[in-house]
Amino acid sequence: METTENYEQLKLENQICFPLYAASRLVTRLYQPLLDELGLTYPQYLVLLVLWEHNGLTVNQVGDRLHLHSNTLTPLLKRLEQQGLLQRRRSTTDERLVQLMLTPEGNSLKKKAACIPSQLAAAADLPPDKALALKALLEELLQKHPSW
Repeated sequence: METTENYEQLKLENQICFPLYAASRLVTRLYQPLLDELGLTYPQYLVLLVLWEHNGLTVNQVGDRLHLHSNTLTPLLKRLEQQGLLQRRRSTTDERLVQLMLTPEGNSLKKKAACIPSQLAAAADLPPDKALALKALLEELLQKHPSW
């Protein structure tokens, strides 16, 4: 006999996926007005964050850091190159590898973007200790499932 108890796990309120999905969309929406001022999309911003930290990484290395496959990453990189923010160069030691190098314009955007994390934190209105705890839990989840 079917009862509603059998389907309790299917209630939206009992899903971990929904608050993760909704929170991801919220964070992206909070970022958007800040990134619009820089002429960037959220995924482009993520690529630049990686390259501001480690300029010269390969496409695969950036993809690994961002949990993105190259077929998703390539159009982002082409657009960033068209905007004059990075250059894609074949590695001199291995032609199969494409290195990503920030241009002077790409590097200068870092200074303009420096205020974004604090502005986002203010917009999110989440106490720092809770934000750090949430980040740690999400990182733990990602580490347990690295194959994305």
